[in-house]
Amino acid sequence: MPVIAVIGAQWGDEGKGKVVDLLAEKADVVARFSGGDNAGHTVINSYGEFKLHIVPSGIFSPKAICIIGNGVVVNPKALCQELDMLKQKGIATSGLRISDRAHIIMPYHILLDGMEEASRGGKAIGTTNKGIGPAFADKVARNGIRMGDLLEKPAFKERLRLIIEQKNLILTRIYGASPVSSEQIYDEYMEYGKRLAPDICETTAILDEALRAGKVVLLEGAQGTLLDPDFGTYPYGTSSSPISSGASLGSGISPNKITRVLGVFKVYCTRVGAGPMPTELKDATGDLIRERAHEYGTTTGRPRRCGWFDVVAAKFSHRVNGFTGMALTRFDILDTLPVVKVCTGYKVDGKTIYDFPASIATLEKCEPIYEELPGWQTSTCNIRKFKDLPPKAKKYINRLEELVGCPANLICVGPAREQTIEKSPIL
Repeated sequence: MPVIAVIGAQWGDEGKGKVVDLLAEKADVVARFSGGDNAGHTVINSYGEFKLHIVPSGIFSPKAICIIGNGVVVNPKALCQELDMLKQKGIATSGLRISDRAHIIMPYHILLDGMEEASRGGKAIGTTNKGIGPAFADKVARNGIRMGDLLEKPAFKERLRLIIEQKNLILTRIYGASPVSSEQIYDEYMEYGKRLAPDICETTAILDEALRAGKVVLLEGAQGTLLDPDFGTYPYGTSSSPISSGASLGSGISPNKITRVLGVFKVYCTRVGAGPMPTELKDATGDLIRERAHEYGTTTGRPRRCGWFDVVAAKFSHRVNGFTGMALTRFDILDTLPVVKVCTGYKVDGKTIYDFPASIATLEKCEPIYEELPGWQTSTCNIRKFKDLPPKAKKYINRLEELVGCPANLICVGPAREQTIEKSPIL
């Protein structure tokens, strides 16, 4: 049975939550493999509308085990609040499991995130100030604390004391801030540990058992490929790998077990925060897309920058992920437009290029080369079969498949689970 990695193919906010929620109906395990509560996955289904930040989007499936993998950094306070919200709305969370190897976001990470971002001034990256970057930095520097540590009280207390001695030197001497209390943080996090202890475990064993039993496993990404620390618009990106190889590393599943990689693309582009975006529209069309789609950050509420579909970036994303198929989301947002544009190349310094550049300085100078297609100018939100789409809408989808070099499996024509056209099967 398949292991499907659901990957953000652009700058995040592509609609992965909806896609995972839809596929989770047939899944046995859903594992989130990257990011932290800086992610925002909006899910609309028969239970209502939910904005999830750390709990996997498969939580609404009564049969699926939902795993927060080792590649996620966990804010226990935010996790407990999200679990409370779900329980208040009648959603069972007994199927949640948390990797004992997942690193923890501590209060000093959140403080340092805000101070570091403020110190960048006009060169700020645009972080969510959730402590994500500092938590991942501590992980790589071997200075982090993991969920399993909450179950080892004496060892946790001593490790925390030593780390906070170091962090207080940074807080007080570099930023002139007040020190944090080791005892206060210890007491607070012991309470989180007490509550979450039944769910903290060795999650790779659960995944291995599922694979041996031939069950369906979904690997849920956060953020998007173009924010990857290696292949994204560095340094304007995220701190963990949202690409398909990161799905293996962040869940504990061997790469050769991943059978399908579904790239989730909006049929236009959006971006939150700073960094280059060649097709950004700073005009009435960009405003229209933003307002029709309500393009505001799920986590931050910040308005998203909107632009036309970028084939150069999409082909690069396909290259580094190895997509076996695409999910094209927010298709209905383009319903009213008389003309739809697709960026097929860049002009930079008098030259035409077709590869997505690593250099931020180069990317900032890139001017998009557009191919224009006629708009279909009729509503698609109630259509459920590809053959019933307007001819011009089908032409646009077929052209994206041709340009990106990847078939479309799903076309989403609205936010609800049922507003989905299956062009070709995934499961």
